[in-house]
This record gives sequence, C-alpha cells and structure tokens, in this order.
Amino acid sequence: MEKQQLRSQNWFGKKGKDGFIYRAWMKNQGIPPDMFDGRPVIGICNTWSELTPCNGHFRELAEAVKKGVLEAGGFPVEFPVMSLGETLIKPTAMLYRNLVSMDVEESIRANPIDGVVLLCGCDKTTPSLVMGACSVNIPTLVISGGPMLKGHWKGRDIGTSDIWRFDADNKMGKITPQEFVDSEACMARTQGHCAVMGTASTMAVMVEALGLSLPDNASIPAADARRKVLSQLSGRRIVEMVKEDMTLSKILTRAAFENAIMVNAAIGGSTNFVIHLLAIAGRIGIDLDINDFDQFSQGIPLLANIQPSGENYMEDLYYSGGLPALIKEMSSLIHNEALTVNGKTIGENCASTEVYNRNIISTLKEPFKQESGILVVKGNLAPDGAVIKPSAASPELLKHSGKAVVFENIEDYHARIDDPELDIDANSIMVLKNVGPKGYPGMAEVGNMTLPKKLLLEGVTDMVRISDGRMSGTGFGTVVLHVSPEAAVGGPLALVKNGDIITLDAYKRILQLEVTEEELAIRRAAWKLTEKMQSRGYVHLYQTHVEQAHLGADMDFLKGSSGSKVTRDSH
Repeated sequence: MEKQQLRSQNWFGKKGKDGFIYRAWMKNQGIPPDMFDGRPVIGICNTWSELTPCNGHFRELAEAVKKGVLEAGGFPVEFPVMSLGETLIKPTAMLYRNLVSMDVEESIRANPIDGVVLLCGCDKTTPSLVMGACSVNIPTLVISGGPMLKGHWKGRDIGTSDIWRFDADNKMGKITPQEFVDSEACMARTQGHCAVMGTASTMAVMVEALGLSLPDNASIPAADARRKVLSQLSGRRIVEMVKEDMTLSKILTRAAFENAIMVNAAIGGSTNFVIHLLAIAGRIGIDLDINDFDQFSQGIPLLANIQPSGENYMEDLYYSGGLPALIKEMSSLIHNEALTVNGKTIGENCASTEVYNRNIISTLKEPFKQESGILVVKGNLAPDGAVIKPSAASPELLKHSGKAVVFENIEDYHARIDDPELDIDANSIMVLKNVGPKGYPGMAEVGNMTLPKKLLLEGVTDMVRISDGRMSGTGFGTVVLHVSPEAAVGGPLALVKNGDIITLDAYKRILQLEVTEEELAIRRAAWKLTEKMQSRGYVHLYQTHVEQAHLGADMDFLKGSSGSKVTRDSH
C-alpha cells in the first residue's frame, strides 16, 4: 500500500498548520519525526482496568504488541476504551456491551489509525470490541488475555464453575462460611479470565475460529510467557495486514461464522456465544439467524473435556494441543478454506497440529459426549426462540413437563426462593420473568437460578429453569435461556402463572405453555408492564433501541457499518 493511501496520512501527512498541529502535539510524548514518515499507524485498543481483574495484565501485553509493531516498521499508539469487568459492574456488564462498541467504533474512526489490535479478555470486552471494529472495517487483529491457571483447594483442582457448587454446599452446611471465604483466593490465584469454558474462554475460541487471531490465541494461559510471544507476533502481523489491506470484511465471511458455530459446539461453549455472534454478524453485514446455531451444531459432539460440560480446564486444552488441534479433528466438517489474519486458511493453520492427551481432546468417532452445541427451542412460550446447552444439562430433564413456579423479577426470586412454604418440588419448572434486554435492563446472568434450599437438602441437584435472561458460561444445569420476545415487551413469558403446565422437549425443539389460546388472550388483555423504564441517559437509550435476544440484543441504530472515512477536518 502506498503511503498516501494510509488513513493516518490524512493527519500526519498534512502540510501547513493542520499537519503542524497533528504532529507537534504527538511529539510532546518524545516521538521522533521519522515515525510520521508514512509508516502504518497501529492502534492498540486496550481494555486494561483495575476494575476488570481479568484484564489486569494488559499493560504488559500492550508493550509486547508495541515491540512487534516497531519491529515490523509500524508506529504503535495505545488508546483506552471503557472496560467491562464482569464480576463488579452492576446491574450487568451486558447492559454496557453496546456502549463500549460505540466507544470502540468512534475511537478508531476518529483517530489516525491504519490498523488496530484489540486487547480483549473478560466476557463482554471481546464482542464489544469486535462489534465496534466491524462497523469501521479496517485491518484488525484480536488478542485475548488468556485464562487464569486452575485453582487448588483442599487437594483438588477448582475453577469458576465450582462457585455454584460451593454456594450450594455453603447453604446446606457442607462447608463452613470460613471455608467458603478461604476458597476465594484458592480459585483466582493468577492473572487471566476464568479457567473454564465460560463466556470469556468461549469468546476467545470464537475469535480464533472466526480467523481474527493468530493460532493458539484461545487457550494459552495468561501466566504463560507464550501469551506475550503471541502478542509480539500479533504486533508484527498487523503491520503486514495493513500493507495487504486485509480488512475485517475479507475474513468475516459466512463460512467463518459457520465455522465458529461448529467449533463452539465441539468445545461446549457458553450460550452467550449466540447473542454475541448474532450482534457481530449484524455489524459486518452477514445474514445470520438464531436457527443457524441449531443447524450447524447438529451432528457435532463434544470434543473438549473442559468444565462446565466436562472435567478439566483451559490450560489443559492448551497443553493437549490447543484449539488448532481440536479444529483439526473437525476438518471433515468445517470450511477449511476460510481465511485467517495470518494470511493462511484455518485448515492450513491446523494441518500440522497434534493431540497430546485424548482425555482432553477426543475424536469425532469417540467423543467425550454425544450431546453438544446449542439447541434452539420454540413454541407458544418462545415464538422467536430460546436456547439451551445440552452438554451442561441433565439428559433426563431435556424432555420434561411440570407445573410452573413463577418469579416476576429477580427481587421476587430472592425474596421467596428459600421460603420453606414455597410450593415447589423437584418436578416443578422454575420461571423467572423480566430479566431480558429491556426488562432488567441489560439481560443479566441470572437464568441458572439456584435451587430452593429445601430441595437442595433433599438431594435435588437440577431442575428445569426458564427465563428471558442469560446465564454465566461457567454455569450448568437444564436451563432454558434468552426466551424471546421477553416478558417486559409483553412476550408470552409475561403471561405465565403459578401452576401452569409447561412442556420442554429439547429433542423436538419444543417449549410449550399448556394453556389455551383463549385463556392467553384474556391474560394478554389484562397484562400491564410492571418494570420501570428509565427516562434519561444511556439506559434510556438502551431500553428504547435494544433489539430482542434472538437478534443479538444490539441497538437497532447500530446495525451495519459507517466505514472508516472521516468527512470533515477539525482545523
């Protein structure tokens, strides 16, 4: 690419007053004049924050990227965007995913950047950064922060999925409150995101399967020195991508999205994958439908023995051959010709890999589990669909009928769930309303409701649970999520009453409320919105414009791309 074609030359290549201003103020950072000679300017989009512990090591990764950029003859410039820490942000990080995507999009477009490296880690940082970059569509490469090392407590390995087990044990008195607290430091003992196949790891797998990162990005532990090596190599590669004009739209083809869905099935990825991939597709202009997740998951068993669907951890996946070795096992199913950021196809990237531990990465003929992927169920309770993750569910509950025990919102759930008088048994179906995109707002990870204490004490470990919300990718159970349309917009979920019979048949893709249409019409006429809608600020903007879960919960006005062109100068 010739120098005058670089976006950055519309700033640094200017003559006269404008060029003086653009260059002079940059030089106060000690930048020598030859950095403005027309070499590619590489933005390093950093979500480092002490309020996002998963991304707390990103300053080091950014420095490694800078080394690589400089080695390849580029000019690195690091910039921050809003960072979403899943563990701290209230009411839910998902509320702000779209806001961060706007921050990323406008930061890239408004500044002299020819190519960008996205530093992503904690759950929502990955989709939000990719969404924003897609709407600009310049050469882009993703680096994930990597998983933390697995924890150790009382002689056994532990990870984020154990939080739900510890909580239940604490309620039942199997562990003491002090033991519950002691386990905290034993679990999160190194830098990095969740050590299991939660949403953060699923997002890292997603970007590698889409072709947006260098091979092995998904599973190298954050504490492993090879994470820095990958970052330095990524810095070198993004400079070449600018010279090749390898934009996001050249990588994010329909085939890439289908690959991501198939790989997600094989690794037992989070249900949150659905809502994020749909949003990314909407930004880059790929026609992707919720039914595609069911269609392209079919026939693909679970190959990765990783929690919560399995027994092991992300570091085990890496040391067993990593994601490329797992993808090679699927070579007969995926689109091997799909292009990736290193200029090679995904098939070429995986061709020479080996599996070193078959207990971690199995074969298609002898998989770890036959049930995998994402199932999309529909019926009069979810006309636009709902999702369930069979690999994390109890097989005997995937076909089940029971009476509904209804919680109108999350506060109602917390107030009544451990009431000894609550009319509930092991065959009941727990229903949680008003936790969807508009209703919560932000669609919180509360769908995998903890079971009532009295049932836990009876030895019940799983029940069918249904909501218009999400659940953590580290969670498990027979949980129907993302019911669309949601209760807060008057979806059928809003009309469910205590005692109604609900039928789930995941094998036939059915979620049915056994109530007559006449009765539903009466209930619909009497329904009134009970959740408060915000009257100002970003939350008002979000609730006014957010789309439903089956469309990706993006804002309607953010679909598509505005490109990279800046139409007016500032001076």
